[in-house]
Amino acid sequence: MESGDGGEVASAAADPPSPLEWKFSQVFGERTAGEEVQEVDIISAIEFDKTGDHLATGDRGGRVVLFERKDTKEHGGNRKDLEKTDYPAGRHPEFRYKTEFQSHEPEFDYLKSLEIEEKINKIRWCQTSNGALFLLSTNDKTIKFWKVQEKKVKKISEINVDPSKGAGNVGIASSSVSSPKPHLVNGDCSVIQSYNSSSNDPSFPPRGIPSLRLPVTPEIVMWPLFMGRGDYNCLWSDCLCVQFIMVTCSESSLVARCRRVYAHAHDYHINSISNNSDGETFISADDLRINLWNLEISNQSFNIVDVKPTNMEDLTEVITSAEFHPTHCNTLAYSSSKGSIRLIDLRQSALCDSHSKLFEEQEAPGSRSFFTEIIASVSDVKFARDGRYLLSRDYMTLKLWDINMDSGPVSTFQVHEYLRPKLCDLYENDSIFDKFECCLSGDGNRVATGSYSNLFRIFGCAPESSEATTLEASKNPMRRQVQTPSRPSRSLTSSITRVVRRGAESPGVDTNGNSFDFTTKLLHLAWHPSENSIACAAANSLYMYYA
Repeated sequence: MESGDGGEVASAAADPPSPLEWKFSQVFGERTAGEEVQEVDIISAIEFDKTGDHLATGDRGGRVVLFERKDTKEHGGNRKDLEKTDYPAGRHPEFRYKTEFQSHEPEFDYLKSLEIEEKINKIRWCQTSNGALFLLSTNDKTIKFWKVQEKKVKKISEINVDPSKGAGNVGIASSSVSSPKPHLVNGDCSVIQSYNSSSNDPSFPPRGIPSLRLPVTPEIVMWPLFMGRGDYNCLWSDCLCVQFIMVTCSESSLVARCRRVYAHAHDYHINSISNNSDGETFISADDLRINLWNLEISNQSFNIVDVKPTNMEDLTEVITSAEFHPTHCNTLAYSSSKGSIRLIDLRQSALCDSHSKLFEEQEAPGSRSFFTEIIASVSDVKFARDGRYLLSRDYMTLKLWDINMDSGPVSTFQVHEYLRPKLCDLYENDSIFDKFECCLSGDGNRVATGSYSNLFRIFGCAPESSEATTLEASKNPMRRQVQTPSRPSRSLTSSITRVVRRGAESPGVDTNGNSFDFTTKLLHLAWHPSENSIACAAANSLYMYYA
């Protein structure tokens, strides 16, 4: 009987988690009906920090916008405090606009006659220090290291002059000023009086300067200005006029300051940056090289991967993405346009021409076509939080890899298989070269990626899981179109939702009769590191969902 109970517990523990019910949380920058989207406003990068309390977005105009978690600050601040109260930690997440700054400007390379866009390709958060936020942002050529912190605004609030005095004495407390009663509200004149009582200078009144008020409030800074004759090193001896300016620090504002610029290290467009777990170094990758940087050194980097052949005509593949291992500072992975992922160990050699592991899926016999290599190109690769698994996204699928098993992916998820008959059309309008990103949940149980028509898909990672949810980037993410009777539902596309036709566009139709639109695509999304919350970008709008 006891063994039976144990078997039931074991089987229950092995059951895959139930599908999540996703709900709309909030949206920033939503378009109104008929509103034209400016090219510079389109979001090109999204990233949560390690705590999940801050979110950064970058756009094609070179701007970085920061958002801050609001609901946790209003209910205890951190998770430990929440656990001590009845406040549920998984409640509706709320973010608010924090600040924004111009990270990159358009440039022109006169040697190569090449325009360099200001578009932000990637954003990566660095370790916080003394309440300040640090992050890296990059465009095609230049990486910048930013520090964002609150600065107290100092402003003159009051001068130590009796307002009843004439304009000639404004801002000056001199020996000629007299007052019927001393001003002792903000301070005491006893120090000055005691000094003047023993002073032989006839220019000072015998009882001191009653109109000189010395503030004692701790947040007020006193700046003494001495006007007149005498030695300024002596505070009172020969000064004819003494003025105190009272400066308050009541307000604070966020200031973004560029600490370092890492430039002139890439001949090709930068497609990835990734922070190391040591908190001191990071990598940047372009089509042919990966460079290793120290955060404190901006004029020198080390080339650790170089796939450039001696003769460029022999080039067969390029680097598409690179990512550091989340906990092992010596390990990183990079993907290629041939669909392979290489794991390298920085301890083996300074130049990592050889890989420690290679992850690639073998082609099925007779399946090769003109589009095979194009759609096999990996556009994004991400490590799971524990570092055990790798998630890769190619044009048609998501693949989950176990870094201890390089024979093949442990799971393959079909993202939009219904587009396979349309590959020729996708090639003609260049949509087949779109670079979709991917992400994993903090617990590693689910993965997500985007598609066309502003749709994104969420899959369960458990072997027995059949979770495959499709959401639309809108305030009603679960809206669906009635299935067409003549086209029965298929498991891969059963939850494809409808989108509204706009203007003269003529979107296609999938196997369920649902429309899809190549001009609206959801390329960028990020999963909260510890909660079931997703942020995704649809053009210039940032949508957030929770479950």
